[in-house]
Amino acid sequence: MDRPIGYWVKHLDNLLEDAMGQALAAHGASRREWQLLHATAQGENAAALAPFEGVEEAVQSLTSRGWLADGRLTGQGRAVHTAVSERVTRFRQQVTQGVSAQEYRTAVEVLRRMAANAER
Repeated sequence: MDRPIGYWVKHLDNLLEDAMGQALAAHGASRREWQLLHATAQGENAAALAPFEGVEEAVQSLTSRGWLADGRLTGQGRAVHTAVSERVTRFRQQVTQGVSAQEYRTAVEVLRRMAANAER
């Protein structure tokens, strides 16, 4: 372990951000817009993304594109969500290749606890 955890967390975040940007570029969507599309498809609303910046802008953008109406996905929004979901799933499989489900859960749990400790 030649570098501390902060380095790897930030490095991975940058790689994820770049790859997601590329996956979403085909649809002209931002990562925040994807998060909102996905949350809405899962039955949640914009409030689920409250800790993040840019949610209101994402709501306005998706609404103006006709992908979101009255807090729900439109037919066009569902089609985009399906297409992007397929790309995101393939990307997640690529990133987690060689990582067992237990290792993934452990990594997430450790990061969650470290974040909770830092928030205190």
